[in-house]
Amino acid sequence: MEAIRAEGLTKRYGSTLAVDAISFTVPAGATVGLLGGNGAGKTTTIAMLLGLLVPTAGRIHILGHDMARDRFAALAVMNFSSPYVALPARLTVAENLRVYGHLYDVPRLETRIRDLAAELDLTALLRRRAGELSAGQKTRVALAKALINRPRLLLLDEPTASLDPDMGDFVRSWLERYRAASGATMLLASHNMAEVERLCDLVLMMKQGRIVDRESPAALIARYGRQDLEEVFLDIARNRRAALAPAAAETPAP
Repeated sequence: MEAIRAEGLTKRYGSTLAVDAISFTVPAGATVGLLGGNGAGKTTTIAMLLGLLVPTAGRIHILGHDMARDRFAALAVMNFSSPYVALPARLTVAENLRVYGHLYDVPRLETRIRDLAAELDLTALLRRRAGELSAGQKTRVALAKALINRPRLLLLDEPTASLDPDMGDFVRSWLERYRAASGATMLLASHNMAEVERLCDLVLMMKQGRIVDRESPAALIARYGRQDLEEVFLDIARNRRAALAPAAAETPAP
């Protein structure tokens, strides 16, 4: 099954075309990177996948559910993490996780909260108010919130932002283990190219609202003749390679 299928996905804000008729698929069980500079359309795309924005045109299917007609069935088996979306600051970490757990009707919720806290090194923070946490601590709490319902599809926006190298590696390793154990699908938006190379099976490169290239990290690095994915990203961002392969840009991922 395809975890995500987007067809002709478009979003306009007045005369501004934020996402320009993109089509792509994400195979179930894969980790796919959604990359691009600021203003490329990544956040708008993720918001449409989450049902937070209604597309101007196009269709989205999430785990076989049409988001235009069966959005709530899809939302029950997916979740989202971003350190840039603040949790209620006056609630403790445990209270925040409890609220989201009830929204997803998580069974044995208190056990689930304790287990997640132990796995993500949050136990000592459970009684702290969310507004009192450091940026790195908030990032880990946001990830715990996103995992509370054991999602089959996890959308991640900069999942290791504000984490030091040791904790960033810890979170990346945890995500790898989670995917291996659960078979979950992940869509990852990140500016950390080393992270993308490590985690992702496929990369979708966005620029000015369009997908301009797509391949595995290794294949992109080889085709652009670069040492790493960061150099490929810079080539695309700075138009240092004008003739992108049409087949790579237009053919949906398998």
